[in-house]
Amino acid sequence: MRELPVQPAEPLWRQAISGAQILFVAFGALVLVPLLTGLSPALALLGAGVGTLLFQLITGRQVPIFLGSSFAFIAPIIFSIQTWGVPATMGALACVSLMYFVFAGLVWKHGADIVHRYMPPVVVGPIIMIIGLSLAAVGVNMAMGRSGDGRVELVPYATALTVAGISFGTTVLVAVFARGFLKLVPILCGVGAGYLAAVLFGLVDFAAVGAAPWFVLPQFVTPSFELAAILFMLPVALAPAIEHVGDVLAIGGVTGKDYTEKPGLHRTLAGDGAGVLFAGLIGGPPITTYSEVTGAVTLTKNYNPAIMTWAAVLAVILAFFGKFNALLASIPVPVMGGIMMLMFGSVASVGLNTLIKARVDLEEPRNLVIVSSVLVMGIGGLALNFDGLTLQGVSLCGVVAVLLNLLLPKARAGA
Repeated sequence: MRELPVQPAEPLWRQAISGAQILFVAFGALVLVPLLTGLSPALALLGAGVGTLLFQLITGRQVPIFLGSSFAFIAPIIFSIQTWGVPATMGALACVSLMYFVFAGLVWKHGADIVHRYMPPVVVGPIIMIIGLSLAAVGVNMAMGRSGDGRVELVPYATALTVAGISFGTTVLVAVFARGFLKLVPILCGVGAGYLAAVLFGLVDFAAVGAAPWFVLPQFVTPSFELAAILFMLPVALAPAIEHVGDVLAIGGVTGKDYTEKPGLHRTLAGDGAGVLFAGLIGGPPITTYSEVTGAVTLTKNYNPAIMTWAAVLAVILAFFGKFNALLASIPVPVMGGIMMLMFGSVASVGLNTLIKARVDLEEPRNLVIVSSVLVMGIGGLALNFDGLTLQGVSLCGVVAVLLNLLLPKARAGA
Protein backbone atom coordinates (compact mmCIF):
# COMPACT_ATOMS: atom_id res chain seq x y z
CA MET A 1 0.00 0.00 0.00
CA ARG A 2 1.41 3.37 -1.02
CA GLU A 3 1.98 5.60 2.00
CA LEU A 4 1.09 9.27 1.60
CA PRO A 5 3.62 12.01 2.43
CA VAL A 6 3.95 12.96 6.10
CA GLN A 7 1.87 16.04 6.85
CA PRO A 8 3.43 19.02 8.62
CA ALA A 9 2.57 19.46 12.31
CA GLU A 10 -0.59 21.49 12.93
CA PRO A 11 -0.88 24.14 15.62
CA LEU A 12 -3.00 23.02 18.59
CA TRP A 13 -5.86 25.43 17.85
CA ARG A 14 -6.28 23.97 14.36
CA GLN A 15 -6.21 20.45 15.77
CA ALA A 16 -8.95 21.44 18.23
CA ILE A 17 -11.12 22.87 15.44
CA SER A 18 -10.56 19.76 13.32
CA GLY A 19 -11.49 17.61 16.32
CA ALA A 20 -14.70 19.60 16.85
CA GLN A 21 -15.56 19.03 13.19
CA ILE A 22 -15.05 15.27 13.58
CA LEU A 23 -17.33 15.20 16.63
CA PHE A 24 -19.92 17.22 14.70
CA VAL A 25 -19.88 14.63 11.90
CA ALA A 26 -20.25 11.74 14.35
CA PHE A 27 -22.65 13.50 16.69
CA GLY A 28 -25.97 12.71 14.99
CA ALA A 29 -25.41 8.95 14.97
CA LEU A 30 -23.64 9.01 18.34
CA VAL A 31 -26.63 10.40 20.28
CA LEU A 32 -29.28 8.74 18.09
CA VAL A 33 -28.64 5.30 19.62
CA PRO A 34 -29.30 6.33 23.24
CA LEU A 35 -32.30 8.40 22.16
CA LEU A 36 -33.81 5.35 20.43
CA THR A 37 -33.04 2.89 23.22
CA GLY A 38 -33.84 5.06 26.25
CA LEU A 39 -30.24 5.23 27.45
CA SER A 40 -28.48 8.43 28.49
CA PRO A 41 -27.01 10.63 25.71
CA ALA A 42 -24.56 11.98 28.29
CA LEU A 43 -23.22 8.49 28.98
CA ALA A 44 -23.06 7.80 25.24
CA LEU A 45 -20.86 10.88 24.82
CA LEU A 46 -18.71 9.91 27.80
CA GLY A 47 -18.40 6.31 26.57
CA ALA A 48 -17.44 7.46 23.06
CA GLY A 49 -14.90 9.98 24.35
CA VAL A 50 -13.17 7.74 26.86
CA GLY A 51 -13.52 4.72 24.55
CA THR A 52 -11.73 6.56 21.76
CA LEU A 53 -8.95 7.57 24.16
CA LEU A 54 -8.57 3.92 25.28
CA PHE A 55 -8.45 2.87 21.62
CA GLN A 56 -5.68 5.39 20.99
CA LEU A 57 -3.78 4.20 24.05
CA ILE A 58 -3.84 0.56 22.92
CA THR A 59 -3.01 1.35 19.29
CA GLY A 60 -0.31 3.89 20.11
CA ARG A 61 -2.41 6.74 18.64
CA GLN A 62 -1.56 5.66 15.11
CA VAL A 63 -5.05 5.24 13.58
CA PRO A 64 -7.30 8.26 12.80
CA ILE A 65 -10.52 6.58 14.00
CA PHE A 66 -13.30 7.81 16.29
CA LEU A 67 -15.53 5.35 18.17
CA GLY A 68 -19.23 6.12 18.58
CA SER A 69 -22.51 4.39 19.50
CA SER A 70 -23.12 1.17 17.56
CA PHE A 71 -26.39 0.77 15.62
CA ALA A 72 -25.97 -3.02 15.66
CA PHE A 73 -27.07 -3.13 19.29
CA ILE A 74 -30.27 -1.03 19.07
CA ALA A 75 -32.73 -3.92 18.72
CA PRO A 76 -30.94 -6.17 21.24
CA ILE A 77 -30.74 -3.32 23.79
CA ILE A 78 -34.46 -2.54 23.49
CA PHE A 79 -35.40 -6.22 23.88
CA SER A 80 -32.93 -6.81 26.70
CA ILE A 81 -34.11 -3.79 28.72
CA GLN A 82 -37.72 -4.96 28.37
CA THR A 83 -36.77 -8.50 29.40
CA TRP A 84 -34.02 -8.16 32.03
CA GLY A 85 -33.88 -4.46 32.87
CA VAL A 86 -31.20 -1.79 32.41
CA PRO A 87 -28.52 -3.04 34.89
CA ALA A 88 -28.52 -6.58 33.42
CA THR A 89 -28.43 -5.13 29.91
CA MET A 90 -25.40 -3.02 30.80
CA GLY A 91 -23.66 -6.05 32.29
CA ALA A 92 -24.36 -8.02 29.11
CA LEU A 93 -23.05 -5.17 26.95
CA ALA A 94 -19.87 -4.98 29.02
CA CYS A 95 -19.40 -8.73 28.47
CA VAL A 96 -19.69 -8.20 24.71
CA SER A 97 -16.13 -6.88 24.93
CA LEU A 98 -15.05 -10.49 25.52
CA MET A 99 -15.93 -11.25 21.91
CA TYR A 100 -13.66 -8.45 20.71
CA PHE A 101 -10.80 -9.74 22.86
CA VAL A 102 -11.36 -13.28 21.55
CA PHE A 103 -11.32 -11.99 17.96
CA ALA A 104 -8.18 -9.98 18.75
CA GLY A 105 -6.48 -13.11 20.12
CA LEU A 106 -7.48 -15.18 17.09
CA VAL A 107 -6.20 -12.51 14.70
CA TRP A 108 -2.96 -12.19 16.67
CA LYS A 109 -2.40 -15.95 16.45
CA HIS A 110 -3.80 -16.84 13.01
CA GLY A 111 -3.94 -13.57 11.05
CA ALA A 112 -6.86 -11.43 9.88
CA ASP A 113 -8.09 -14.02 7.35
CA ILE A 114 -9.58 -16.14 10.14
CA VAL A 115 -12.35 -13.55 10.67
CA HIS A 116 -13.45 -13.81 7.05
CA ARG A 117 -13.11 -17.59 7.07
CA TYR A 118 -15.72 -18.09 9.78
CA MET A 119 -17.81 -15.00 9.01
CA PRO A 120 -17.90 -14.59 5.22
CA PRO A 121 -20.37 -12.22 3.49
CA VAL A 122 -23.06 -14.93 3.28
CA VAL A 123 -23.08 -14.95 7.10
CA VAL A 124 -22.56 -11.26 7.82
CA GLY A 125 -24.91 -9.90 5.13
CA PRO A 126 -28.21 -11.36 6.40
CA ILE A 127 -27.26 -10.68 10.03
CA ILE A 128 -26.82 -6.98 9.24
CA MET A 129 -30.13 -7.01 7.36
CA ILE A 130 -31.90 -8.41 10.43
CA ILE A 131 -30.35 -5.72 12.63
CA GLY A 132 -32.21 -3.14 10.55
CA LEU A 133 -35.41 -5.00 9.69
CA SER A 134 -36.13 -6.30 13.20
CA LEU A 135 -37.00 -2.77 14.37
CA ALA A 136 -39.01 -1.63 11.34
CA ALA A 137 -42.27 -1.66 13.31
CA VAL A 138 -40.76 0.43 16.11
CA GLY A 139 -39.70 3.16 13.68
CA VAL A 140 -43.10 3.24 11.98
CA ASN A 141 -44.96 3.38 15.32
CA MET A 142 -42.84 6.30 16.49
CA ALA A 143 -43.32 8.12 13.19
CA MET A 144 -47.08 7.81 13.77
CA GLY A 145 -46.69 9.36 17.22
CA ARG A 146 -47.01 6.17 19.21
CA SER A 147 -44.71 4.37 21.63
CA GLY A 148 -42.32 1.85 20.11
CA ASP A 149 -44.68 -1.05 20.81
CA GLY A 150 -47.61 0.89 19.34
CA ARG A 151 -49.75 0.68 22.48
CA VAL A 152 -49.78 4.34 23.55
CA GLU A 153 -50.46 7.45 21.44
CA LEU A 154 -47.98 10.16 22.48
CA VAL A 155 -48.62 12.69 19.68
CA PRO A 156 -51.77 13.10 17.53
CA TYR A 157 -51.53 11.01 14.36
CA ALA A 158 -51.69 13.80 11.74
CA THR A 159 -49.25 16.05 13.59
CA ALA A 160 -46.84 13.18 14.18
CA LEU A 161 -46.81 12.15 10.51
CA THR A 162 -46.16 15.76 9.44
CA VAL A 163 -43.22 16.15 11.81
CA ALA A 164 -41.84 12.70 10.94
CA GLY A 165 -42.21 13.51 7.23
CA ILE A 166 -40.19 16.71 7.64
CA SER A 167 -37.50 14.87 9.59
CA PHE A 168 -37.40 12.02 7.05
CA GLY A 169 -37.57 14.28 3.98
CA THR A 170 -34.81 16.63 5.15
CA THR A 171 -32.49 13.71 5.86
CA VAL A 172 -33.15 12.25 2.41
CA LEU A 173 -32.64 15.57 0.60
CA VAL A 174 -29.36 16.29 2.39
CA ALA A 175 -28.07 12.74 1.87
CA VAL A 176 -28.90 12.77 -1.85
CA PHE A 177 -28.39 16.36 -2.99
CA ALA A 178 -26.01 18.05 -0.53
CA ARG A 179 -22.36 18.56 -1.41
CA GLY A 180 -19.16 18.87 0.60
CA PHE A 181 -19.22 18.82 4.38
CA LEU A 182 -23.02 19.08 4.60
CA LYS A 183 -23.34 15.69 2.92
CA LEU A 184 -21.63 14.12 5.95
CA VAL A 185 -24.32 15.23 8.43
CA PRO A 186 -27.75 14.26 6.98
CA ILE A 187 -28.97 12.82 10.29
CA LEU A 188 -28.11 16.00 12.15
CA CYS A 189 -29.92 18.09 9.52
CA GLY A 190 -32.99 15.83 9.67
CA VAL A 191 -33.19 15.95 13.46
CA GLY A 192 -32.74 19.75 13.39
CA ALA A 193 -35.52 20.29 10.84
CA GLY A 194 -37.86 17.86 12.59
CA TYR A 195 -37.17 19.46 15.95
CA LEU A 196 -37.92 22.94 14.58
CA ALA A 197 -41.21 21.64 13.15
CA ALA A 198 -42.03 20.06 16.53
CA VAL A 199 -41.40 23.40 18.24
CA LEU A 200 -43.78 25.13 15.80
CA PHE A 201 -46.45 22.51 16.51
CA GLY A 202 -46.02 23.03 20.27
CA LEU A 203 -44.68 19.55 20.94
CA VAL A 204 -41.54 20.65 22.79
CA ASP A 205 -41.52 21.58 26.48
CA PHE A 206 -38.47 23.72 27.25
CA ALA A 207 -39.17 23.75 31.01
CA ALA A 208 -36.84 20.82 31.64
CA VAL A 209 -34.10 22.51 29.60
CA GLY A 210 -34.47 25.71 31.60
CA ALA A 211 -34.43 23.83 34.90
CA ALA A 212 -31.39 21.74 34.03
CA PRO A 213 -28.05 22.86 35.51
CA TRP A 214 -25.28 23.95 33.17
CA PHE A 215 -22.94 21.27 34.44
CA VAL A 216 -24.06 18.00 35.99
CA LEU A 217 -22.59 14.56 36.71
CA PRO A 218 -24.17 11.93 34.42
CA GLN A 219 -26.33 9.29 36.15
CA PHE A 220 -24.15 6.20 35.97
CA VAL A 221 -25.73 2.73 35.89
CA THR A 222 -24.26 -0.05 38.02
CA PRO A 223 -24.31 -3.19 35.86
CA SER A 224 -25.52 -6.57 37.04
CA PHE A 225 -24.58 -9.81 35.35
CA GLU A 226 -27.27 -12.30 34.35
CA LEU A 227 -26.26 -15.31 32.26
CA ALA A 228 -29.38 -15.24 30.06
CA ALA A 229 -28.83 -11.59 29.11
CA ILE A 230 -25.12 -12.15 28.49
CA LEU A 231 -25.66 -15.17 26.22
CA PHE A 232 -28.36 -13.24 24.38
CA MET A 233 -26.04 -10.29 23.71
CA LEU A 234 -22.71 -11.97 22.89
CA PRO A 235 -23.47 -13.07 19.28
CA VAL A 236 -24.49 -9.51 18.37
CA ALA A 237 -20.78 -8.63 18.35
CA LEU A 238 -20.35 -10.55 15.07
CA ALA A 239 -21.64 -7.70 12.91
CA PRO A 240 -19.73 -4.77 14.50
CA ALA A 241 -16.54 -6.86 14.58
CA ILE A 242 -16.77 -7.35 10.83
CA GLU A 243 -17.63 -3.67 10.44
CA HIS A 244 -14.52 -2.84 12.47
CA VAL A 245 -12.29 -4.81 10.09
CA GLY A 246 -13.86 -3.06 7.10
CA ASP A 247 -13.44 0.40 8.65
CA VAL A 248 -9.79 -0.25 9.52
CA LEU A 249 -9.13 -1.33 5.94
CA ALA A 250 -11.06 1.69 4.63
CA ILE A 251 -9.16 4.27 6.69
CA GLY A 252 -5.93 2.56 5.64
CA GLY A 253 -6.93 3.02 2.02
CA VAL A 254 -7.54 6.73 2.67
CA THR A 255 -4.27 7.41 4.49
CA GLY A 256 -2.11 5.02 2.48
CA LYS A 257 -1.10 2.99 5.55
CA ASP A 258 -1.74 -0.67 6.35
CA TYR A 259 -3.10 -0.54 9.90
CA THR A 260 -3.69 -4.31 9.92
CA GLU A 261 0.11 -4.62 10.07
CA LYS A 262 0.97 -1.60 12.23
CA PRO A 263 -0.31 -1.27 14.91
CA GLY A 264 -2.06 -4.52 13.90
CA LEU A 265 -5.68 -5.59 13.57
CA HIS A 266 -5.44 -7.43 16.89
CA ARG A 267 -4.64 -4.14 18.64
CA THR A 268 -7.42 -2.20 16.93
CA LEU A 269 -9.92 -4.94 17.87
CA ALA A 270 -8.65 -4.94 21.46
CA GLY A 271 -8.93 -1.14 21.55
CA ASP A 272 -12.51 -1.32 20.32
CA GLY A 273 -13.24 -3.98 22.95
CA ALA A 274 -11.81 -1.83 25.73
CA GLY A 275 -14.13 0.98 24.68
CA VAL A 276 -17.14 -1.36 24.65
CA LEU A 277 -16.21 -2.60 28.13
CA PHE A 278 -15.95 0.93 29.54
CA ALA A 279 -19.25 2.02 27.98
CA GLY A 280 -21.09 -0.98 29.41
CA LEU A 281 -19.67 -0.49 32.90
CA ILE A 282 -20.90 3.12 33.11
CA GLY A 283 -24.31 2.58 31.47
CA GLY A 284 -23.73 3.77 27.89
CA PRO A 285 -24.35 2.02 24.56
CA PRO A 286 -21.53 -0.05 23.00
CA ILE A 287 -19.23 1.83 20.65
CA THR A 288 -17.77 1.00 17.27
CA THR A 289 -15.67 2.53 14.49
CA TYR A 290 -17.53 5.20 12.49
CA SER A 291 -17.62 5.19 8.69
CA GLU A 292 -18.88 8.79 8.80
CA VAL A 293 -15.56 9.82 10.32
CA THR A 294 -13.67 8.00 7.57
CA GLY A 295 -15.70 10.07 5.10
CA ALA A 296 -14.75 13.27 6.91
CA VAL A 297 -11.07 12.29 6.93
CA THR A 298 -11.31 11.59 3.20
CA LEU A 299 -12.90 14.98 2.55
CA THR A 300 -10.58 17.07 4.74
CA LYS A 301 -7.41 15.03 3.98
CA ASN A 302 -6.38 15.55 7.60
CA TYR A 303 -4.88 12.20 8.64
CA ASN A 304 -3.48 13.27 12.01
CA PRO A 305 -4.74 10.88 14.75
CA ALA A 306 -4.37 13.76 17.24
CA ILE A 307 -7.59 15.32 15.92
CA MET A 308 -9.44 12.22 17.19
CA THR A 309 -7.98 12.94 20.63
CA TRP A 310 -9.51 16.41 20.51
CA ALA A 311 -12.85 15.00 19.33
CA ALA A 312 -12.79 12.53 22.22
CA VAL A 313 -11.98 15.19 24.81
CA LEU A 314 -14.79 17.44 23.52
CA ALA A 315 -17.23 14.50 23.73
CA VAL A 316 -16.25 13.97 27.37
CA ILE A 317 -16.79 17.68 28.13
CA LEU A 318 -20.26 17.66 26.50
CA ALA A 319 -21.23 14.67 28.65
CA PHE A 320 -21.19 16.98 31.69
CA PHE A 321 -23.13 19.81 30.00
CA GLY A 322 -26.54 19.48 31.67
CA LYS A 323 -28.62 21.85 29.52
CA PHE A 324 -27.31 20.29 26.33
CA ASN A 325 -28.37 16.81 27.42
CA ALA A 326 -31.76 18.10 28.57
CA LEU A 327 -32.24 19.59 25.09
CA LEU A 328 -31.55 16.19 23.54
CA ALA A 329 -34.06 14.56 25.89
CA SER A 330 -36.74 17.05 24.75
CA ILE A 331 -36.78 15.74 21.16
CA PRO A 332 -40.32 14.41 20.49
CA VAL A 333 -41.04 10.83 19.38
CA PRO A 334 -42.06 11.55 15.73
CA VAL A 335 -38.79 13.38 15.03
CA MET A 336 -36.87 10.24 15.91
CA GLY A 337 -39.45 8.05 14.16
CA GLY A 338 -38.80 9.80 10.86
CA ILE A 339 -35.07 9.24 11.26
CA MET A 340 -35.55 5.62 12.36
CA MET A 341 -37.50 4.67 9.24
CA LEU A 342 -34.56 5.72 7.12
CA MET A 343 -31.80 4.52 9.43
CA PHE A 344 -33.12 0.99 9.93
CA GLY A 345 -33.72 0.64 6.20
CA SER A 346 -30.20 1.91 5.57
CA VAL A 347 -28.74 -0.71 7.92
CA ALA A 348 -30.66 -3.44 6.10
CA SER A 349 -29.37 -2.07 2.80
CA VAL A 350 -25.80 -2.34 4.05
CA GLY A 351 -26.40 -6.03 4.65
CA LEU A 352 -27.86 -6.45 1.16
CA ASN A 353 -24.91 -4.57 -0.32
CA THR A 354 -22.54 -6.92 1.55
CA LEU A 355 -24.05 -9.84 -0.37
CA ILE A 356 -23.99 -7.96 -3.69
CA LYS A 357 -20.38 -6.73 -3.40
CA ALA A 358 -19.19 -10.23 -2.54
CA ARG A 359 -21.21 -11.66 -5.47
CA VAL A 360 -22.88 -14.21 -3.22
CA ASP A 361 -24.65 -16.65 -5.54
CA LEU A 362 -28.15 -17.21 -4.13
CA GLU A 363 -28.81 -19.88 -6.73
CA GLU A 364 -26.34 -22.04 -4.83
CA PRO A 365 -28.47 -24.04 -2.36
CA ARG A 366 -26.21 -23.59 0.71
CA ASN A 367 -26.15 -19.80 0.29
CA LEU A 368 -29.91 -19.68 -0.23
CA VAL A 369 -30.48 -21.79 2.89
CA ILE A 370 -28.27 -19.55 5.06
CA VAL A 371 -29.72 -16.25 3.89
CA SER A 372 -33.38 -17.31 3.80
CA SER A 373 -33.24 -19.06 7.19
CA VAL A 374 -31.70 -16.04 8.89
CA LEU A 375 -34.17 -13.59 7.36
CA VAL A 376 -37.28 -15.59 8.29
CA MET A 377 -36.06 -16.37 11.81
CA GLY A 378 -35.10 -12.75 12.44
CA ILE A 379 -38.13 -11.00 10.93
CA GLY A 380 -40.55 -13.63 12.22
CA GLY A 381 -39.21 -13.37 15.76
CA LEU A 382 -38.37 -17.05 16.27
CA ALA A 383 -37.29 -17.73 19.87
CA LEU A 384 -35.61 -20.82 21.28
CA ASN A 385 -36.08 -21.44 24.99
CA PHE A 386 -33.65 -23.59 26.98
CA ASP A 387 -34.66 -23.89 30.64
CA GLY A 388 -35.47 -20.20 30.93
CA LEU A 389 -32.64 -19.14 28.61
CA THR A 390 -34.03 -17.51 25.46
CA LEU A 391 -32.16 -17.10 22.21
CA GLN A 392 -33.80 -14.92 19.57
CA GLY A 393 -33.35 -11.96 17.24
CA VAL A 394 -29.86 -11.04 16.08
CA SER A 395 -28.29 -13.44 18.57
CA LEU A 396 -30.16 -16.48 17.25
CA CYS A 397 -29.55 -15.40 13.66
CA GLY A 398 -25.81 -15.01 14.29
CA VAL A 399 -25.48 -18.47 15.81
CA VAL A 400 -27.58 -20.11 13.08
CA ALA A 401 -25.71 -18.37 10.25
CA VAL A 402 -22.26 -19.34 11.57
CA LEU A 403 -23.29 -22.95 12.23
CA LEU A 404 -24.95 -23.39 8.82
CA ASN A 405 -21.89 -21.94 7.10
CA LEU A 406 -19.64 -24.39 8.95
CA LEU A 407 -21.84 -27.48 8.54
CA LEU A 408 -23.23 -27.20 5.03
CA PRO A 409 -20.89 -28.53 2.32
CA LYS A 410 -19.59 -26.01 -0.17
CA ALA A 411 -20.36 -26.48 -3.85
CA ARG A 412 -17.66 -28.40 -5.68
CA ALA A 413 -15.89 -26.61 -8.51
CA GLY A 414 -17.58 -27.41 -11.81
CA ALA A 415 -20.57 -29.04 -10.08
